[in-house]
Amino acid sequence: MAKNTVWQDDYWLPVMQLYLKKPVGVKATYCREMVELSLELHVAPPALAHRMQQIAKLSTPRIEHFWQTYSGSPERLKRAVSLWREMRGFGYADAFYEGVDLVETFERDFRPLDEEPSLTPVSLILILDLYFRLTPITMVSETPEVKEMAKLLKVEPSMVVSVLDLYQLIDPYLNRKEISLSPLLLPCQEIWQRFGNDDLEHLAEFAKELRAFYDSLG
Repeated sequence: MAKNTVWQDDYWLPVMQLYLKKPVGVKATYCREMVELSLELHVAPPALAHRMQQIAKLSTPRIEHFWQTYSGSPERLKRAVSLWREMRGFGYADAFYEGVDLVETFERDFRPLDEEPSLTPVSLILILDLYFRLTPITMVSETPEVKEMAKLLKVEPSMVVSVLDLYQLIDPYLNRKEISLSPLLLPCQEIWQRFGNDDLEHLAEFAKELRAFYDSLG
């Protein structure tokens, strides 16, 4: 996530357009369209959801102005958003980030892994949450929860099992001594370091939110 998010007034345009998309209202934080807009703006999804909540409450005079100008005229808003994107295409957006310390975290989470393009760090987070819901003996392709996760992520159950196996090697409580040469070992270790020693209820809540991204893919 950017340490110092640069928010521009023009950003209200695409955020309001998404807010007004039926069903009108604040969208799920990690639904596909929210994530795509977050990646475009370099604004983390929770921060974007907060901006939508501000729109819902018309919490500032500036937001009220945008609302009065565009909420009743979808075509006018569409033209404004199109023009904004054209201007970004000419490189003006880059100037907004000059001198800003950007540390891409959430952006990388939604990008395919170099080691396995069918997976993303978000996929590994969801599988880690599943890991803590299963026992080692049930971490097999035939287990219904494994099949359901594979269907959600659009991968083979064997891929989910391979990640679960790596988490077993990483899990300090299992104290496994085997060595793995899997290229996914390092990405799995990074996810474990971020979430494996954290509050499991927090992980479960986060995973539930992240599922919205895959559910919205259909």
